Amino acid sequence: MRVLVTGGAGFLGSHLCDRLVAQGAEVLCLDNFFTGSKRNISHLMDHKNFEVIRHDLVQPLFLEVDQIYNLACPASPVYYQYNPVKTVKTSVMGAINMLGLAKRVKARILQASTSEIYGNPQEHPQKESYWGHVNPIGLRSCYDEGKRVAETLMMDYHRQNQVDVRIVRIFNTYGPRMAISDGRVVSNFIVQALRNDPMTIYGDGSQTRSFCYVSDLVDGCLKMMHREDFIGPVNLGNPCEFSIKGLAELVLKITQSQSEIVYKPLPQDDPVQRRP
Repeated sequence: MRVLVTGGAGFLGSHLCDRLVAQGAEVLCLDNFFTGSKRNISHLMDHKNFEVIRHDLVQPLFLEVDQIYNLACPASPVYYQYNPVKTVKTSVMGAINMLGLAKRVKARILQASTSEIYGNPQEHPQKESYWGHVNPIGLRSCYDEGKRVAETLMMDYHRQNQVDVRIVRIFNTYGPRMAISDGRVVSNFIVQALRNDPMTIYGDGSQTRSFCYVSDLVDGCLKMMHREDFIGPVNLGNPCEFSIKGLAELVLKITQSQSEIVYKPLPQDDPVQRRP
């Protein structure tokens, strides 16, 4: 089995590469290293079934593969708002290029979508049948709408060209190899606590998220890829909710930090609740 993982040097992608290599797959790890890191995959570099391809997904790619996991896209606000046009291009052009590849070689493709397609939801929890409540012109829109278009492309290629697709909507995920500078709440709190810096909560801390451990997320992606009777979309996440304030207090307790919690205004369009 020859498997392409786009964004394979990123947080999620590197863990997926680990699992695929362990299962005996021949893994092609594609990354432009904008947010991915060679350190995440350094332990795989000498493995006979692992190959790294430095490539930007907005450009076409010509390979022979059996499966494609399309994970490539900046996933934290710090990164996707740094270059929003690039973020949209990665989601949209990346999906077009990977679907074109899947069509040519008759590969099955799994699209890593996101809970962000629900926007700031007016339904809770968010079922897959919910269409979302998304601001199309806000600061987060480059990521949210890019992923929504990618889902549309997946379904249209499936209906029009019979491309074998799978769609998963990934909720907040945490675990080893999270970048300490990417602005996600778990890594932010841990770094601030270990440095005894003020722990920053945006809003009053009552907003909630569900946090899924990365190995569980990889399990879900693999199971979805191998489902024969269902293409999705399907939510992947933890059904248990944490308030942001509760998470901060838990990190303080575990680290025994001297940090104080400080509150800042909630960014535009930041979701109040998020749970699959």
